[in-house]
Amino acid sequence: MQFTAQQIALLVSGTIEGSPETTVTSFGKIEEATAGQLSFLANPKYEEYLYSTKASLIIVNENLQLQKNITATLVRVKDAYSAFATLLTTYQNLKAQQKKGIETPSHIASSATLGTDVYIGAFAYIGEKVTIGNNTKIFPGVYIAENVRIGNNTTVHAGVKIYEDCVIGNDVIIHAGTVIGSDGFGFAPQPDGSYQKVPQIGNVIIEDQVEIGANTTIDRATMGSTIIKKGVKLDNLIQIAHNVEIGSQTVIAAQTGISGSTKLGQKIMIGGQAGIAGHLNIADGVKIAGGAGVTKNLDGEGKSYAGFPAEEAKQSLKTQVYTRQLPELEKRVKELEKLVAELVQKEPK
Repeated sequence: MQFTAQQIALLVSGTIEGSPETTVTSFGKIEEATAGQLSFLANPKYEEYLYSTKASLIIVNENLQLQKNITATLVRVKDAYSAFATLLTTYQNLKAQQKKGIETPSHIASSATLGTDVYIGAFAYIGEKVTIGNNTKIFPGVYIAENVRIGNNTTVHAGVKIYEDCVIGNDVIIHAGTVIGSDGFGFAPQPDGSYQKVPQIGNVIIEDQVEIGANTTIDRATMGSTIIKKGVKLDNLIQIAHNVEIGSQTVIAAQTGISGSTKLGQKIMIGGQAGIAGHLNIADGVKIAGGAGVTKNLDGEGKSYAGFPAEEAKQSLKTQVYTRQLPELEKRVKELEKLVAELVQKEPK
């Protein structure tokens, strides 16, 4: 694909500094880009490469002050990082639009309903009464069970498994290997020490504009629905248990686990490898540090939490400082004990 500086400036509402006819055909990191490539500069740490890069076109912040002459054409925007993300999305969408039609072999049940311009990859399985919206892409090896509904402009990458009765919205991206709607972890202890499985008869609802990373699992509800609300972004290797609700615009990093029936508010940020116990409520705007262990409700809207068990971030830092001092404190206590013992021995009988 080929774009001119003028076309790119129109896409990102930028102003051109240099030749509007500059042409690029691919993308490159600013420190590695070659002639004919488009790059961007958002982080000041990389500004030195602006003066040595071979890139033909560079997206920069509008307030950037040049320290030297450059050879590349610039497109100045309010936010270079967001503008570059917009361009990458446009590029990706153009590529995706090239995929249409149904590859063979694949299985599509006679009762399934497919929208216009749908792509079904080889070895995909589409079950009974499945509904797939317009411009949706189902890549090879995907399994979609009966009564699943998938909206418009959604992408389901290779090897994804979607169990029966689940609902996927519009403009959703589900990456390879993810499993949606597997049974929640429910077992009733029996008098003889065994466990009786509790049937999981609910489903999973994923609202619009959600992105789910590779090899993530989202369990179906015991009853009702596990719900991932609009605009949520999930990283790879995340476990979402049965009946969890995740509020809109929440972002969660890799290897996080959320136990059953916990409710997360809107615009929450969770770092990698965090663990959240079941039946809890997390307030809107909360930030949970990577590796934190949440064992109780977090009611402080907009507050930051860290550590195990999770507490407010400032207190967690103090706790870490005190913990590091324990060996020295132990040494001092032993010295004091020895001194007291010596004083006791010297006392007159």
